[in-house]
Parts: sequence; C-alpha cells; structure tokens
Amino acid sequence: MSNIKQFVSVLAASILGGVATLYGYKTYVEQPTFQTFNQNQPSYFAKFDYDTSKSVVPEGLNFIYASDVVRPSVVHIRTYYENTTASAQRTPFDEMLREFYGDRMPNDKNHGRGVPQEASGSGVILSIDGYIATNNHVIEKADKIEVVLNDKRSYIAKLIGTDPTTDLALLKIEEKGLPFVKYGNSDNMRIGEWVLAVGNPFNLNSTVTAGIVSAKGRNINILRDKDNMAIESFIQTDAVVNPGNSGGALVNLKGELIGINTAIASPTGSYTGYSFAVPVTLVQKVMEDLLKHGQVQRALLGISIIDLNANLAKEKGIKDFVHGIYVGGVNAGSAAASAGIKEGDVITHVNGTPVNSASELQEIVARNRPGDKVKIKYMRNDKGYEVEATLKNKSGNTEIVKKEDNSLNQVLGADFVLPSKDELAKLNISNGVKVKINSKGKLSDSGVPDGFIITTINNSKVSKPEEVLEMLSDKSREGYLIGGYTSKGEKKFIGIGW
Repeated sequence: MSNIKQFVSVLAASILGGVATLYGYKTYVEQPTFQTFNQNQPSYFAKFDYDTSKSVVPEGLNFIYASDVVRPSVVHIRTYYENTTASAQRTPFDEMLREFYGDRMPNDKNHGRGVPQEASGSGVILSIDGYIATNNHVIEKADKIEVVLNDKRSYIAKLIGTDPTTDLALLKIEEKGLPFVKYGNSDNMRIGEWVLAVGNPFNLNSTVTAGIVSAKGRNINILRDKDNMAIESFIQTDAVVNPGNSGGALVNLKGELIGINTAIASPTGSYTGYSFAVPVTLVQKVMEDLLKHGQVQRALLGISIIDLNANLAKEKGIKDFVHGIYVGGVNAGSAAASAGIKEGDVITHVNGTPVNSASELQEIVARNRPGDKVKIKYMRNDKGYEVEATLKNKSGNTEIVKKEDNSLNQVLGADFVLPSKDELAKLNISNGVKVKINSKGKLSDSGVPDGFIITTINNSKVSKPEEVLEMLSDKSREGYLIGGYTSKGEKKFIGIGW
C-alpha cells in the first residue's frame, strides 16, 4: 500500500511540475514582455522621427559621405545590338565571358533572327564635360550605346576607344557641368580597408554595397589576348557585385575612385563571395591614352616572367629569397636586354615598389609608355643590382603610335552601318546605309535623326558606308540632298550644306 501512495505522490508532483513549466513558457517566453519606465529614466527605444544620419558611427564605418559623393557620377549604360553585328558574331568564348562577368547579354534564342538585342552595365563619369569610363565587355560590338544619368537624363554616347587587354573603354556624351568621381590612389589601399561598389545591378539604379579589400594584384585568368598582352592585377573585394555592376565604381570612404568593377568569381553568374576591379592607377593611364592617342600605348620590358616560390628557388639554386619574379627569358633588343637583365635574374622592385607576383610587375610596367624609364632592382648570384631600363613598344622602339581619326565622321557627328535584312524588308527597299548619331555634328544640325536609313545622296543610290563617306567628303559642293527613311518608316529628303 505504501508503494502505491509513493507512486501517486511522484505522479502528482510530475503533473504539477509540468503545469508550472507550461505556465512559465506561456507567460514569459511565448508572450511578449513589457517594461515600464520612470519618466526621468532615459529610453533607448528608437523613435520614428530620429535622424539616423546624425548617429555616432565608429570612424571608418560611415559610408554616407562616399555614397552621396559617388552616386550622381555613376551612370547606367544600355547597349543595343542588331542581328548583323554582335548577336550574329558571338562565339562560345563570348558566352564563357558572359558567364564569368555575369552581365545581362542578348538572349541566345533570338540570335540570328533579326531581333534587336539589349545589354546593360555601368559607367563612371570622369570629367565635367562627359567622359565616361566603363568595361570593354559592356560595350563590345554594340551598335548603339545609351548613357542614362542618375537624374534620368539620357544620351547617346560616342565610343572614344577601347583596350581589351585591360577590359576598359572610354565613352563621351555631349553635356557640361556633370558631377564626376575624383581619382584616388589604389597603391595606397591596404588589405582590410573598407570600400564601396556603386553600380546598376539587375537594372537597379544607383545601388551601393560595402566590403573590404580582400587582396591586391590578383590574376584570375579571365582576360585573354592573342598576343599575350592582357593585364590582370585586380583589386579583390567582398563588396557585393552582380550582373549590371560591370564598369561601375569601386571607391574608398573619401569617395575617391580606386577601381572599375569588372568581374565576379561565380559558378552561377551572380555574386557568391568575391568581386574584382581594375585598379585606378591603370585605369587613369588607359583613359589618358585613349583620349590623347586613340589607343593604348603599351610599354614593355621584353621578358618572360615566372612567380618565384620555394620549389623554383631550390631548383634554380637561389638562396635566401624573400620575394621577387624570376626572369625566364629576355627578348633580344628589348628594354630589359639593353639594361643588362639576363635570364635567371630575380626582379624584386620596379620604381621602388616591391613586386611579389607577375601580375604586379605587369601592372606597374603597364602604367608607363614607350620611352619612359623605370628603375629595376634585381638579384643575380645572391648579389643585388639596380639598373634603369627605357621601355619600348611591341615593335621594339620608343615611338608613340596614334590612331588615325576619321575627321569626316567627327564633322558629321555620326557613324554608318549596314541595316539588317529585316529593316530593309520592313521598308521594302533593297539598299541603304543606317546612320548612328554619336555627337553633335552636321547631320544632327541638319535634322537627320538617329537610325535614319540613307538610300540616296543627290539621287545616287548608296549601299555601303564607304559610299556615304566618299560622297559626303566632297566639300566643293555647296550641299547635298539626302533621301531615306526614319526608324518609323517615314520617307524624307533632308538637305545638308557645308
């Protein structure tokens, strides 16, 4: 009998304990708790009218200033492709690039069907009068480049020049008084420093993301060049970059440009951890070359180089190495050969800057032009040397090569391309040349609209862009009568006078 009483007592205690636990959970865990405060006690609950911009933020963590400075200077770039150009000429290599870069490219299923394609990216205004930096892959093979400012104003941009070896391009729009981003110094950026990425991912204008510099001088083997001239020395960050960010700004917390966002490391085409930007020291040099010369002036040492590591040092009998680049070969007559550098030397510094990877050395040399002198420190047989090398171009001399400008195109303010077969069929015509207005010039001043298809000049048929330029080049004539069709199919005759 005593055992039964003991069991009942234990059971009752268990039930009471369970009820107490359930009551406590319902009362103190599942239900929200409230606490009252004395009127004199300060409250730390946020108020809706609280101005968060006045919050005290630890030094180096306030991104508001840089965001306000940079956003007006980052533009949205929209590119348009006709069947006869980009969409008809894309290759499997282009598709591989698209997967890596993650940009919204023309829809594959429409390729070759005469359907106009569009793509999207970003750009950075570099000057008050409308020069804009972007990636080459953003505007490559485009028939028309549209630039949309932060305030929604839209312009058709002129392509000044491109450099596929650094994946950079320079555009120009006809406007003044524009906000622009000031150049910073990417050499001064340190691993772990905060940076902001500003661009237009997924067509979301003026998006700002933050991250830190994860690495510098990074080579990810995405740029390829038939002459093996590609320069990859990216700033790696963990700032979120997605499709549409390409060509946008990477800035420090002062709002200074320290890179052009170019690529992401991703198996999906969207951000998965790291992004890569061309350092501004290289961007600035390329932009200046494209503006002044029409093409990049590449300076070369004329050597083949290999990253030095412990295994290579042991193999080559190099003692006490700390850092440097192993010279695997020297081209005859090159800048390096003239300076006395030989195969087997280990380059440790260029212009006083230590070099730890081939990509770093290539970037530093690429900032120069043919004819520039650089100081090279190197080791040979465990002894240090310093020489001065005069850099040369790929032709082996120090000449600056200037791209020939087509002055007539500049005067006319337009380029000329062949219309697609669908465009000709829609207008029921068999010949014509399409006008691409890229700046203010004779054609726009005379009322010729963008996209106008010229069929005749002074009653003579035209079928090729060269024919248009040849006919309009005769300035001895007082004027020309251009016949053709607008993009809406209206037939027009427009007079142009010299």
